[in-house]
Amino acid sequence: MLIIPAIDLKDGKCVRLRKGVMDDSTVFSDDPVSMAQKWVDQGARRLHLVDLNGAFAGEPVNGDVVTAISKAYPNLPIQIGGGIRSAETIEYYLNAGVKYVIIGTKAVKEPQFVTDMCKAFAGHIIVGLDAKKGLVATDGWAEVSTLKATELAKRFEQDGVDSIVYTDIDRDGMMQGVNVEATVAMAKASSLPVIASGGITDINDISALLAASAEGAGICGAITGRAIYEDTLDLAEAQALCDQKG
Repeated sequence: MLIIPAIDLKDGKCVRLRKGVMDDSTVFSDDPVSMAQKWVDQGARRLHLVDLNGAFAGEPVNGDVVTAISKAYPNLPIQIGGGIRSAETIEYYLNAGVKYVIIGTKAVKEPQFVTDMCKAFAGHIIVGLDAKKGLVATDGWAEVSTLKATELAKRFEQDGVDSIVYTDIDRDGMMQGVNVEATVAMAKASSLPVIASGGITDINDISALLAASAEGAGICGAITGRAIYEDTLDLAEAQALCDQKG
């Protein structure tokens, strides 16, 4: 299992939100490239970037910063989410050196788009399913649909999607622990590997995900943000534990 540091971009800065609320943000750095360096130095094998402004705008807003990070670490797999709603945007990011693009809102509103993009950009598409009480939210989490996240995951099973990033919105940025039960339900809903996101607080959360994975849940990664920024989780220690449990 990979421990994946999150770098959330708002107005060119590295921030963390609580429950996805743009007005409830903490700025952790004015220099996202140097923040990326910090996580690389601690052994990160992948980075998770989010263009928060882009998620609301529906198009890249912090693209220059994403490009700068990608150019600085050309051998590091980077996944980017937030406002990816066209083939042109996907092409833009892949040309910038990003390895994976995360389709969220568009996957909910227009599932065929995922199917088409998997054909056009094979091996580079991740679906982001962000849920409140099991129901998928869209548009920077501003809208909650009537679709169950687990049912939508099944829809993409045969499309060639690399994996699913599953976020429990009520836990995100709250430092209240990861929702293991919901993450396991998502992993069991389809054959797609799941990357857990939202609420990871300390090493106990990583242990809980590893235990669930050992019992057959296909959890391949865990995205962590506030925990590593506030030093309640040591990135190197967490990755070492994952490697040890294998």
